[in-house]
Amino acid sequence: MLTAGEQVLFLVLALLSAAATLAGLCDMWRIVRRGERELALDGLASRLRDTLTASLLQRKTLRMRKLTSWLHLGVVWGFSFYALVNLGDLLEGYVPGYHFPAREGLLAELYRLAADLLSVAVLVGVLWFVLRRALRPWRAELQFPSNVLLHPKARAGAISRDSRIVAGFILLHVGARFLGDALAVAGEGGDLARPFASLAAPLFAGVDARGGELLRHLFWWLALGSIALFTPWFPQSKHAHLFMAPLNFLTRPQRRSPGALAPLDFGDESREQFGAAKLEHLDQSQLLDAFACIQCNRCQDVCPATTTGKELSPAALEINKRYEIGGQFVALAAGAESERPLLGSVISESALWACTSCGACTDICPVGNEPMHDILEIRRDQVLMEGNFPAELQAAFNGMERQGNPWGAARDERMRWARGLDIPVPTVEENPGCELLYWTGCAVSHDPRAALTARALVKLLHAAGVNYAVTGERENCSGDVARRAGNEYLYEELARGNVETLNELAPARIVVTCPHCLHNLDSEYPQFGGDYEVVHHTQLLDELGAEGRLPQPPARPGARITFHDPCYLGRHNGVFDSPRRALGSLQGEMVEMPRHRSDSFCCGAGGAQFWKEEEAGSRTVGAERYAEAAASGADIVATGCPFCLQMLESSKGDGVGPVLRDVAELLAEGLPADDSGQEGSAHAG
Repeated sequence: MLTAGEQVLFLVLALLSAAATLAGLCDMWRIVRRGERELALDGLASRLRDTLTASLLQRKTLRMRKLTSWLHLGVVWGFSFYALVNLGDLLEGYVPGYHFPAREGLLAELYRLAADLLSVAVLVGVLWFVLRRALRPWRAELQFPSNVLLHPKARAGAISRDSRIVAGFILLHVGARFLGDALAVAGEGGDLARPFASLAAPLFAGVDARGGELLRHLFWWLALGSIALFTPWFPQSKHAHLFMAPLNFLTRPQRRSPGALAPLDFGDESREQFGAAKLEHLDQSQLLDAFACIQCNRCQDVCPATTTGKELSPAALEINKRYEIGGQFVALAAGAESERPLLGSVISESALWACTSCGACTDICPVGNEPMHDILEIRRDQVLMEGNFPAELQAAFNGMERQGNPWGAARDERMRWARGLDIPVPTVEENPGCELLYWTGCAVSHDPRAALTARALVKLLHAAGVNYAVTGERENCSGDVARRAGNEYLYEELARGNVETLNELAPARIVVTCPHCLHNLDSEYPQFGGDYEVVHHTQLLDELGAEGRLPQPPARPGARITFHDPCYLGRHNGVFDSPRRALGSLQGEMVEMPRHRSDSFCCGAGGAQFWKEEEAGSRTVGAERYAEAAASGADIVATGCPFCLQMLESSKGDGVGPVLRDVAELLAEGLPADDSGQEGSAHAG
């Protein structure tokens, strides 16, 4: 189709474009390789499968913003198919008389139909993306709270400008190709395999043969020439997510749980930095996140800190990283040290400590970014290198270091929760042959409200005839508070001590009543040589109930019950169904809050928040969640976490509203009462 001169011209343009694009991509790769911890490629076959599934099905994208997300799916499929379309058009331009993939036949018709439908899907989707930036309420989805730290270029409108350039390229590229098809249909007199092009064909009804040939060449050049002109800009644009997002999925760390952190090597005497103070201290996957970010703000929408008016926006963090890299692109690629520390350039100090490590941002991100991990790495730097952290955390650190618990209570108080029970509660010394070890956790031992859950559980275990024992005074804090707060050295000491104890006891199975203990023992202790079968108590109660070993609790036929999914039980460790099945024995009406299961909203205790004052905002995270629970019409809010109970009860205060109970408490209500002397605590951390 192309003349000899056109072929030479396009070849020269393509080679220049490829050279410039490759130079930019190589710089991107050099910047990513500046980071710590290598990108992962183990299990490549399964990684490729997961990458294709995530990229083509867009399940995370479709979880919210339904209209925009479905249109985006059409753009994804269309752009993916256009790799084949562009190859076909290139061949037709250079091979005289060739029709890709064939001149006629079923394959040719299916190809033309797919190209026609997907071209329209791309055009409609991109036009909507342009339009929604000007229309309420969709425009608000792409904006940032005024109190959030945002790079000056982003605050000045660079994101919108970038988006307009990208949209202009796509509309030109796909639009020109679509008009070329419409021109072809006009000349051929109709084509059932190109319905939309047939609708546009009358636009060229009066075009003669010479004009048609000129337009045919023009549309070819606009469609393929625009690629050559645009791709050198790819590394500097948000459109890089087209290829960086799949690469992000392909190389991301394989974690036992979304919140599992990588350990630090304190034995490496050559290391001078722990945690992330600058861009190059982040992991390679975290630098890749900045290039993969689509800047859609979905993570901001689900962040409990952003929702309650804090300075934190995980979206702003990723965007700030991208603009910080962009401003030093060539220098960073050449190996220069980044100009500014992360704290103050990509995230403010208040935002850093507002994160609850709930994992909502990592769970919702459609390109696999993990901003929560960036925050925790920066916290590590602040605690380990700078000694800079909220003053309230010092008491928790001291308590864990000296007494093995963040309350700082004496070790001999570990079994206080069991006083007054009319059933025996054996320790491992008293029952070394137990089939189940109950790891109570610090909250049970030192918080009277959490003790009620433990008392209910051991009653149920006794009634079910379970051969169990508790760890007693041999148990230390799991260290979760220390690790989420950035005090990795203290965490490692606690974890190694607990692993030594558990390996000596060699329990067949461990049950916990705290999701944070579940997370650490099951997902993070393997880093230190501890590999155990760990279950949450709601999972165990679900099993015992299914086996008919639990007494039937009093029926609540008129009660409306909702379950609050703790972040570290549900989103981090995938336990959603067991608590709900266990509650089914109450015979009440189960209702769900709008945000439930993997979309559950945080109580506000995680990420060491329980042990410090919450950052200033419009309201507390716990108040937001309790209000949602009350609005559900539930009479009872059940949960499976001692910290969730405390935060929600503190938010309720003395007001009228649904009562809060652990699942174990509800199931044990039919059992004989004991002279416990235990009362709920109003402690809110």
